[in-house]
Amino acid sequence: MIRLSRLNGKEFILNCELIKYIEATPDTIITLTTGEKIMVREAVDDVVSATVRYRQQLYQGVPLKAGD
Repeated sequence: MIRLSRLNGKEFILNCELIKYIEATPDTIITLTTGEKIMVREAVDDVVSATVRYRQQLYQGVPLKAGD
């Protein structure tokens, strides 16, 4: 889950597992796997960075298989 802001400044939490793609038009538009589109204040690179950080935290400390 990542914290983002709508264009009106209101913050919300997005399940980044639902992101299908992100585009800049010049506003950042996130299209979800459900087909819903969300316009946010953050730049595309910021959304990508937040998603990468989330996934790193999610998988941090996951034990490796035996022999790895």
